[in-house]
Amino acid sequence: MSTLELRHDGPVLHLTLNRPEVRNAMSLGMVLELRQALAAAEADGRTRVIVLRGAGGHFCAGGDLRDMAAARARLADDPRALVEVSAAFGELCVAFAATGLATVAVLEGTVMGGGFGLACVADVALAGTSAQFRLPETALGVVPAQIAAFLVERLGYGEAKRLAVTGGGLDAQAALDLRLVHAVHAAGALDSAVQAVCADILRCAPGALAATKALIAQARLHSPASLVQAAAEVFSHAALGPEGLEGTTAFLAKRKPAWAPP
Repeated sequence: MSTLELRHDGPVLHLTLNRPEVRNAMSLGMVLELRQALAAAEADGRTRVIVLRGAGGHFCAGGDLRDMAAARARLADDPRALVEVSAAFGELCVAFAATGLATVAVLEGTVMGGGFGLACVADVALAGTSAQFRLPETALGVVPAQIAAFLVERLGYGEAKRLAVTGGGLDAQAALDLRLVHAVHAAGALDSAVQAVCADILRCAPGALAATKALIAQARLHSPASLVQAAAEVFSHAALGPEGLEGTTAFLAKRKPAWAPP
């Protein structure tokens, strides 16, 4: 990986965006490497949590404008070059949103554009007090196209629209007030906060966690009545499966289940 740093801490994979010289602006190469890292984590049989953060005190300054310029230069030969660059980032966001693994974003310094979108995609978003959020796309004459759906999902229609048309300037406390992030910590306390969140996640059964994420994703688009039977099937499958049996047995025996850390 040339744009990422990867570190495994048992079942936790730490993915660090590693282009600090450009505040971790997201190049097409970084997009592809993030997709590869996610696919590998989903397939390795040991990763249960992905922690996503940026190197050099910044999370992500959005898309790399050099990729946009390069795509424009190819338009004569490939009229869909810009479409393909944009879609690649959208597919990354969809992949992280759909993964059965738990995802935690650690947000410091610059959180702009596509970085703002990744913050909305994460299951848990933790901000440092240095975090500054912006949606600069319309000021650049472009559109926050691929993150729009995730902005609405996290913030609701009204706040997403307000931020999009004003350039979305927020400090960490304002982001917390909007529930864009779930907690704010001083820089020196962020690592311990990440460890605590990961410990909470690892107490949950991995299969049940993935099934719960999938059901919640359905629930935002369907009425409760329409999900009764599907939810019952999901519950029955989990309760009769190995995790359900182990969880019940461990509870009755007053011990930790097999998936929980010691």
